[in-house]
Amino acid sequence: MSEKPSVLFVCVHNAGRSQMAAAWLTHLAGDRVEVRSAGSAPAGQVNPAAVEAMREVGVDMSAQTPKVLTVDAVRASDVVITMGCGDACPVFPGKRYLDWTLDDPAGQGVAAVRPIRDEIRARIEGLIAEIAPGAAR
Repeated sequence: MSEKPSVLFVCVHNAGRSQMAAAWLTHLAGDRVEVRSAGSAPAGQVNPAAVEAMREVGVDMSAQTPKVLTVDAVRASDVVITMGCGDACPVFPGKRYLDWTLDDPAGQGVAAVRPIRDEIRARIEGLIAEIAPGAAR
């Protein structure tokens, strides 16, 4: 892994889970980790319920937009974490791949998104402990 580890979060629409994970990692690890997110079929906008759920805990991701998954993004990342994108993510030797099974916040209200947000935070804290110890805030 590089001196400054890089993580790519991938889900189908890059509108909920992967956006929340990227926002948590950026918030908790700061500039110690390079963070990317993308989707195999990006939505037109980030899920408003996910934006609101993150705002409730002091993390602003309102300026984020869904991005398309590219081979270059995978190639440039040390760790690739998929969240329900199936086989759409290209696989390269030497990368660490994790698949996080999380409920999809699409079409859900803020109340349903909160537990997903909190589960993602717990997973992010564990990831930081592995790849960038001492970085958590």
